[in-house]
Amino acid sequence: MANPLYDTLFAAHAGRLDAFLILPDGSEISYQSFLQMTARFAHVLTCAGLNPGDRVAVQIQKSPQALAVYAACAQAGLIFLPLNTAYTVDELTYFLENSGARLMVCDGASQGALAPIATGLGATLETLNGDGSGSLSDKAEGQPDSFDTVDRSGDDLAAFLYTSGTTGRSKGAMLTQDNLLSNARTLTDHWRFTADDVLLHALPIFHTHGLFVATNITLTAGGSMIFLPKFDADQVIALLPRATAMMGVPTFYTRLLDDARLTRELTARMRLFISGSAPLLAETHVSFESRTGHRILERYGMTETNMNTSNPYDGERRAGTVGFPLPGVELKVTDPETGKTLPDGEVGQIEVRGPNVFKGYWQMPEKTAAELREDGFFITGDLGRVDEDGYVHIVGRNKDLIISGGYNIYPKEIELLLDDQPGVLESAVIGVPHPDFGETVLGILVPEKGAAPDTDAILAAARDSLARFKHPRELILLDELPRNTMGKVQKNILRDTYKSRFMPS
Repeated sequence: MANPLYDTLFAAHAGRLDAFLILPDGSEISYQSFLQMTARFAHVLTCAGLNPGDRVAVQIQKSPQALAVYAACAQAGLIFLPLNTAYTVDELTYFLENSGARLMVCDGASQGALAPIATGLGATLETLNGDGSGSLSDKAEGQPDSFDTVDRSGDDLAAFLYTSGTTGRSKGAMLTQDNLLSNARTLTDHWRFTADDVLLHALPIFHTHGLFVATNITLTAGGSMIFLPKFDADQVIALLPRATAMMGVPTFYTRLLDDARLTRELTARMRLFISGSAPLLAETHVSFESRTGHRILERYGMTETNMNTSNPYDGERRAGTVGFPLPGVELKVTDPETGKTLPDGEVGQIEVRGPNVFKGYWQMPEKTAAELREDGFFITGDLGRVDEDGYVHIVGRNKDLIISGGYNIYPKEIELLLDDQPGVLESAVIGVPHPDFGETVLGILVPEKGAAPDTDAILAAARDSLARFKHPRELILLDELPRNTMGKVQKNILRDTYKSRFMPS
């Protein structure tokens, strides 16, 4: 046997002394040095008693060491579970309990709050800070620079990624080695990445975009990454001349456009700009091309599938669309009620099938059966259509998903918290347009009879319990929510009413 994920992404570069990671201070980490760091971490993980198939949950700042933990999990046959750094202790408790993680790696600042929770759930807790320090690094000191890679098959699980459910209960999407590898290989070829590419990487590495798209493609191609802790316009502009490609969310591009230093000269060496995780406004496409001469390539994917479609590398990158299904990926638009395939041009729910589609939701067979058909098609929850030229258009989202700054937000989770607040009878949470984040969260509250809810206190409660990207930007009080004859809240009316609330007049 072998270990397809580790062998393809990492072991293939053994002995290479050229740069894998280029850090903000100009220092470099070679492929060989990175693999040695990975081996030391793999020894620490196995010395902790972890066995192949065990889950390792991580909530840590982006760093070369954080990336090496991902590689170490692959080499040791462990299931990697990255968690958003903004998640609160309440949220992390659920993830740890649901996943059955044997090890939790957190920032040193969170150790005090998480230690009793980890202990109560029978998990070991280690720390890893943004500067690379922490108990995990301390234990790696003196460990061997090589590790006997654990045999795994392509069908074995490589990662869990949690995606919120509309009931407020998060779902653990189970991704196999083949899921990750098939997508990395397809995208590397489709977007023409080679060992000569230098990717400007300013995305987080706790979700699909930054980890399984940007990082895995670079590894597959054997290129280099300029590895930034986060998006910082000054850093990005300073380093763009060294890069050949960049992946980002729409917010990255709108912020660059706000800077006069973004010019054709600055981006002269660039080969490709890619955007995803949220819709890119047509005006952003036009403005960016006018300023730089580059037309952004937009694509479409999700936690459960990685990437499904992409605008073409050669040919028209059409604004307002997400291009065509990727090679090996089948896409159809179906009637949400009957499941019948609709003709091109008609709007329905998007379903996809391919080697990129996940194995199911962890410990949720009913949810898996409801969203993953027996024939392998996954019901994405997105509404869309295919035009006469074959381009896929995303026209809406089932279940009222909000995407703000590239992060998925499910209203029900926030509504459950708001409904529990003093003086609140019921609530509705919607996404409304925002010039920087694409969408932002707006909460609508209906007071109990005779009550006057304290909106400042409610916002404070949300800040304590929810990740920052889920916080309502504003709370509005209404006497009642609009409903249809069946009593269902008509969120479309609310979205239309408040669609201009945060947009420039």
